[in-house]
Amino acid sequence: MRTGDQIVQDLPWRWRVQGRIFLIGGLGYLFDAWDVALNGFLTPLVGAEFGLSPGQRGLVATANLIGMAVGAVAWGTVADRIGRKRAFGVTLVLFAGFSVLGALSPNVETFLALRFLAGIGLGGCIPVDYAIVSEFSPRRQRGRVLSAMDGWWPIGTTLAGLAATVLLPVSGNWRWMLALMILPALLLFWVRRGIPESPLYLVRTGQEDRARAVIDDLVRRTGAVAEPYTIPEAPPRALSGAATAAFDQLRKVWQEYPKITGVAWSLFITVLLTYYAALSWMPSILRAQGFGDIAAFASTALMNALGIAGVAVAVLLVERVGRKRIIMVAGPFSALSLVAFALLLGSPTAAVVAIAVFGFSSLVVIPVMYAYVSELYPTESRASGFGWASASSRAVTGFAPLLFGSVLWPVLGLPLTFTVLTVLVVAAVVFMMVAAPETRGRELDHVVAETAAA
Repeated sequence: MRTGDQIVQDLPWRWRVQGRIFLIGGLGYLFDAWDVALNGFLTPLVGAEFGLSPGQRGLVATANLIGMAVGAVAWGTVADRIGRKRAFGVTLVLFAGFSVLGALSPNVETFLALRFLAGIGLGGCIPVDYAIVSEFSPRRQRGRVLSAMDGWWPIGTTLAGLAATVLLPVSGNWRWMLALMILPALLLFWVRRGIPESPLYLVRTGQEDRARAVIDDLVRRTGAVAEPYTIPEAPPRALSGAATAAFDQLRKVWQEYPKITGVAWSLFITVLLTYYAALSWMPSILRAQGFGDIAAFASTALMNALGIAGVAVAVLLVERVGRKRIIMVAGPFSALSLVAFALLLGSPTAAVVAIAVFGFSSLVVIPVMYAYVSELYPTESRASGFGWASASSRAVTGFAPLLFGSVLWPVLGLPLTFTVLTVLVVAAVVFMMVAAPETRGRELDHVVAETAAA
């Protein structure tokens, strides 16, 4: 007799059921992207208003990304304890509320504090989004669904670029850019009514009656044939404070899954370090090369828009080619395109083409990487494992905008800086190829066990 989680993972895909959860989680992710992308557009505008030096302007993105590191740790663990649905709703309110309050900042210190607090909510959204969508997705479509989730990211970053470009001539433009972040809070009303709690989470936390109610409802709504199933006994759960629980999860993922955790952290750190360095500083780089404000903002928006095509390619290939092969090719290629951009800055047209290629290729690798890492961990550690991997990247990338503006760009120059990042990405990809399994077509919770047995 099969278990309840196996029933959920073998259900047919229905847009009115799993698709609805994909849309809600995706819209949350869209606003995540919008808020993160704002850092690049806010950096020159806030720097000009408050008279910040080039090095100090890096703090605009750093405050937000460090907050995301804290949020990824805290909310990944909280979601494993209180449930995906409740965590998703709270993180939405936090990052939307503090982003809007940031628009009222009277000085740079208040602005940075509010961007940090918004980052705490924002950092929680990403691991929670992926946990809940992955746990409702049928395994035959899971790779495509999770890769398609990242399609919301370039849409969000493109909307941020378009909004920034349109608002550029408006007085107090950066404040209006932040005020628009009230929109994610409106999504909360749909979340409360449109998403059930994850049945895999309910099973793993011993809530059998609730788990059966959700599973039976999913079977009925998808039109699947009902069959008897068992609910396995839930593993024991330690009761501890939130901070203790977070570090207990950190210890657990490294002790029980050291190789896949090493792979997850190395991929997240190197790939996202490269991506966020470009995202946070691209408008400033282009302005320094003589682009006007509107041209610099519009070129960055184009870079983000090409990511939509990149996600489409990822969705088409992820189940055919496999996760590891796509990461192996697209990861280094995206970093190399930034090296080409730095070498072609003397030719504005060629430079814009190079960053467009970066925008496309980076959004091929990132969605597949997110899908891959979320599949590696078992349910009881999925949100926290993903959250700690995300936190590791945020902790490193959080200081990247500050270091990029004060050390890397002025001292090493752009070509050498992007070459170093490329070498790091290649090293992480080589480690993945030898240390982690392919997850295509395999049941969640069985990937690690099957690999150990093999």
